[in-house]
Amino acid sequence: MDRADLAALQTFVTIADQGSLRAAARVLGVNPPAVSHQLKAFETRLGTPLFLRTTRALTLTDAGRAVYDGSAHLLNTVEETLEAVRDVRRARAGRLRITLPFRAWQLIIAPRIEAFQAAYPGIELDLTIDEALVDLAAHGFHAGIRLGDYLQDTHVAVRLSESEPGAYVASPRYLERNGVPATPRDLLDHDCIRHRQSTSRRMAEWRFMTSEGEFAVEPYGRLIFNDLRTVVAAARQGLGIGWSLKRGVQAQLESGSLVQVLETFTPTRPGFCLYYPRSVRQLGLLRAFIEHFRLH
Repeated sequence: MDRADLAALQTFVTIADQGSLRAAARVLGVNPPAVSHQLKAFETRLGTPLFLRTTRALTLTDAGRAVYDGSAHLLNTVEETLEAVRDVRRARAGRLRITLPFRAWQLIIAPRIEAFQAAYPGIELDLTIDEALVDLAAHGFHAGIRLGDYLQDTHVAVRLSESEPGAYVASPRYLERNGVPATPRDLLDHDCIRHRQSTSRRMAEWRFMTSEGEFAVEPYGRLIFNDLRTVVAAARQGLGIGWSLKRGVQAQLESGSLVQVLETFTPTRPGFCLYYPRSVRQLGLLRAFIEHFRLH
């Protein structure tokens, strides 16, 4: 396709969308005779009329319908891509509000925040650390970050990390006193530090993998927290076995203040995703954030 055909295709799609040559000319910013001339030249090169013309309306011919159906969405995609670039270039100042759990801050945002601030000094990141799945619009957030299995189909999702291994952890002192569990069934004889989910108010299940597949159990324990950082802190204190994303406790595992147990039974979780309503997908500030932090 040469440049003339590409320009003519854009004109043709605009005429079809607007319903008349005059309306298309207003959208394209040219005069109606120029639109008419370009359309006629395009039809001549294709060797077939694209519209049936009457004094009252333009109607697509079968050939015109085929061209429109095969090209309109492609032109829209090109326009959206170019607009996205323009949005990023315009994203120089403003406040972006994002809700996210602490682990997303620790593992995804914190390592790259200085580079983001250097690239976009006019953008304020207003970050709310929260485990709950909140209504973004109702609470004034542009976007949120959560593990992928928490997301709903009603939002656009952009991956920020690969799958995240989980880890059941305890302190060496606790394991010396109570023994090391060899299988998930052994947890019946242990104190499990439980986590109450902020959104559903239900106890989070502990998931395990075996040769027969994945299964979930609700562990028993005398301590319940609504914050996973506190679960880890209690485990370090020797109060029981807790769960965390493995990368979130990697430093404690390397230092020996925590020990991973049941590693061969522990499944991974889907990685972190940024999610946002479709209504804000053109927000320049958000596009700048996505391009910086997304998983490439």
